[in-house]
Amino acid sequence: MTIKISVVIPVFNESGAITTLIKKIDNVLSKNYQGNFEVLLVDDGSTDNTNEVLIKEKTHFNWLKVITLARNYGQSTALQAGFDFSTGDIIVTMDGDLQNEPEDIPKLLNLIKENKNIDLISGWRKNRYDATVTRKIPSKIANSLISKVTGVKLHDYGCSLKVYRSEIIKNIRLYGEMHRFIPAIAAEVGARIIEVPVKHHPRTTGVSKYGIDRTARVLLDLIWIKFSRKFIHRPIHAFGGMALIMLISGLLIFSWLFFEKIFLGNDIGGRPLLILGLLLTLIGTQLLAVGLVGELLTRIYHEPHGRKQYLIKKISSSEDNQ
Repeated sequence: MTIKISVVIPVFNESGAITTLIKKIDNVLSKNYQGNFEVLLVDDGSTDNTNEVLIKEKTHFNWLKVITLARNYGQSTALQAGFDFSTGDIIVTMDGDLQNEPEDIPKLLNLIKENKNIDLISGWRKNRYDATVTRKIPSKIANSLISKVTGVKLHDYGCSLKVYRSEIIKNIRLYGEMHRFIPAIAAEVGARIIEVPVKHHPRTTGVSKYGIDRTARVLLDLIWIKFSRKFIHRPIHAFGGMALIMLISGLLIFSWLFFEKIFLGNDIGGRPLLILGLLLTLIGTQLLAVGLVGELLTRIYHEPHGRKQYLIKKISSSEDNQ
């Protein structure tokens, strides 16, 4: 069976790299996958002449598709646009700044095609050509933290060169800046993931779009990833436990104060313990309400649009043996 390949590349102000990148991809893919691949270059609202270069190059290659976004939405949204319009059985992503090596693509494609148990291959820039203080050290810390929190152990979450089976990536929606967490999100829907060392080149054109300030954004996104992986389908469990603890604590306080008032005759009107009991009861009630609303929203999200909470890998039945 012929397998079609889609390569999705988000670009932003990369006019100096586009022509060279397209030629490199043509040399690699046309030789190995003639007629069975497409390249989707997503212009994420570039303010230079990137779009003009893309439109010009499109006239030379019938496998090239150019998607121009209305404004700069960010890399996650640009990737999502590419995934939405891709038609391949296997989807490759990479950066458009020439730091990823297109010659690595056939190696990764052969690996995922030969191993049916692999759903996602993540590149590892083992020898990385970036600034040590502002890029490599923060990246190493972030990768270690993400691996520990998500349980998906990778050396390099930030490498854009990845290969996916389409049935996996089509069941993932990217929002905000979640692109760096795709392996962790994919693992949640059952993807089997491996990591493979790939080449990395110094940037020769344009300027980096990343700074050390993204470390804070990574931490905030990581909180959401941790929460969503554990509670996205059961929000009542996230808030219900704390709600019960507070409600039971409040109830015990009220019981004690009731005992003091009725049986000991003590005045409880100005007691700080009474205020604490009220606060615990109110907060517990609110947390329980938030959990219940979350459960309703989860059902509203899935049911009207026919979204499933699971991904089927394969269905086997007795008919397969006939």
